[in-house]
Amino acid sequence: MKTKTIALTGDRPTGRLHLGHYVGSIKNRIELQKTADEIYYMVPDIQALTDNSDNPSKVSENVIEVILDNIACGVDPKKTTYFIQSQIPEIAEMTVLFLNLVTVARLKRNPTVKSEMQQKGFGEDVPAGFLAYPVSQAADMLFLRSNIIPIGDDQLPQIEQANEIVRKFNSIYGEYFSELKPLLSETKRLIGIDGQAKASKSLNNAIYLSDEDDVIAKKVMGMYTDPSHIKVEDPGKVEGNVVFTYLDIFDERKTEIDELKKQYRKGGLGDVVLKKRLIQVLQDLITPIRERRHKLEKDKKAILKIVQKGTEKVQKQAKKNMIEMKKVMKIDYFN
Repeated sequence: MKTKTIALTGDRPTGRLHLGHYVGSIKNRIELQKTADEIYYMVPDIQALTDNSDNPSKVSENVIEVILDNIACGVDPKKTTYFIQSQIPEIAEMTVLFLNLVTVARLKRNPTVKSEMQQKGFGEDVPAGFLAYPVSQAADMLFLRSNIIPIGDDQLPQIEQANEIVRKFNSIYGEYFSELKPLLSETKRLIGIDGQAKASKSLNNAIYLSDEDDVIAKKVMGMYTDPSHIKVEDPGKVEGNVVFTYLDIFDERKTEIDELKKQYRKGGLGDVVLKKRLIQVLQDLITPIRERRHKLEKDKKAILKIVQKGTEKVQKQAKKNMIEMKKVMKIDYFN
C-alpha cells in the first residue's frame, strides 16, 4: 500500500513575507500541489507569541497577511488547506504529552534555539514557552500525521528534534508516528541586501513580496557589490557580490549570467548595469504577485471564510487523531 504524502508548512505571522520566504518555502509549496496527496498550511500564531507575548496584536493582525501573500504567490486554497494553530487545541495537548519525552538540556542544545536566544538577548530568563517551542513545533508537524515538511536548512535541527521525539514515542508505545522528511529549497538561505546576514524582517535587509516597483529599485540600487570595483574598467569580484547572488537565484537566463560574470571579473562592466537588470527581474517576479494581492485584500472576509473552512476541517481530523494517539498510550478511558 502506497504511503500517503501529507505535507505541512507555514509562516510565522509577524509581518509581510519577503523573497527569502519565496525561495525558501513558497516555491516548494506550489510544486507540492502537483504531487502531494494532502497539503496543509498552518499559521503558527501560538508559536509567534513565544517572543511576542507583550504585543499580541502584531501576531493577530498578520494572520491574514501571510495567507494573502501565499495565495497571491500561487498556494491555491483549492489544493492547500489553510488553518490557524491556536484554533486546534489538540496541538497544545500533544505538546504537553511530548514534553515528557525530551529534556531541558536537549532543548538548550538545539542550534536554532541557541542562536535565537543569543539574537534576542535571552539568558537564564528565557521564557519557558520559547525554550520549549521545538516541542510545540514537533506537535505542529505530527498532529496531522504529516511526513513531508518544506523548510529552509536553518530549520533542520527542528526536524531532527521532532524525529527524536517520534523515535522515543514509538519505542515506548509502539509504532505510531512516521519520521518526518524535510523538503529543502534549492536556495539554502537568501542573503540580505546588505550582504551581512540572512534576509530578515528584524534586520530590515529584505525585499518584500508587497514592495512597489520604486521600492524594489531603491533597495537594489543600494545593494552591496564589490567595494574595490570603483571604476567600470576595474576587475570585480563575483563571490560575495549580492547582486550576482540574487541574479543567480532569480534570473532564469543562466548562460547570460555566466557571460556577465566573466565580463565583470575581467573589467568593463559597471554595477549599475547589473543592478538595472536585477531590478527588472525582481519587478517581473513581484509585480504580478503584488497585483494579485491587492485584488485579494479587497475582500478579506472571503479569505477569512477560506481559513475558517480549512480550520474546521483540521479540527475534525485533529480530534480523530488524538483519540487514536490516546489509545496507543492507553489513556483512552471512555472510548
